[in-house]
Amino acid sequence: MAGLRDRARLQSDRRQREGSAVHAPLTHVGANGRPRMVDVGAKLVTARRAVAQAIVRFPPKVARTLRADGMRAKKGPVFDTAIIAGTMAVKRTHELIPFCHPLAIERCDFLLEFASATELVIRCEVAVSHKTGVEMEALTGATVAALTVYDMCKALSHEIVIVEARLLEKSGGRSGFVSTRKAKR
Repeated sequence: MAGLRDRARLQSDRRQREGSAVHAPLTHVGANGRPRMVDVGAKLVTARRAVAQAIVRFPPKVARTLRADGMRAKKGPVFDTAIIAGTMAVKRTHELIPFCHPLAIERCDFLLEFASATELVIRCEVAVSHKTGVEMEALTGATVAALTVYDMCKALSHEIVIVEARLLEKSGGRSGFVSTRKAKR
């Protein structure tokens, strides 16, 4: 058993040396090299906020059909259903992502709008007063909303593509972040 611990410690030390030149150590990996949930017990409760975005690209004919039909598909209202699904996903992120803490979400807002004739931008903003951030919740919300749009519209085409999902900004924790890449609007 001691041999395994020594080997794990050496591997962890090596990973830290190799990674420290480029990246900070991974917070979800313990000293023994095993996955763990981050201990937020000593952190202060602060107002946390994150905004994430997903983009859905439609074939031109599908985008025209959806717009002509008021963003309704055979399954029902596309935007409303995506917002409901995304909100449900935000609230259950801790059940999907193993090391996310369960959070009592205080705010969850969605904005869905076409940035071009064929690209739908889905933006999810999440806020909470807590000891941990909500970037995974915002990413999960935007992504599940995008998947729901795909599901609602797949009868029109299987050529619909979810182009990206990314964090646009986060604030309220030890480090803030604002994407330097221009967000689509």
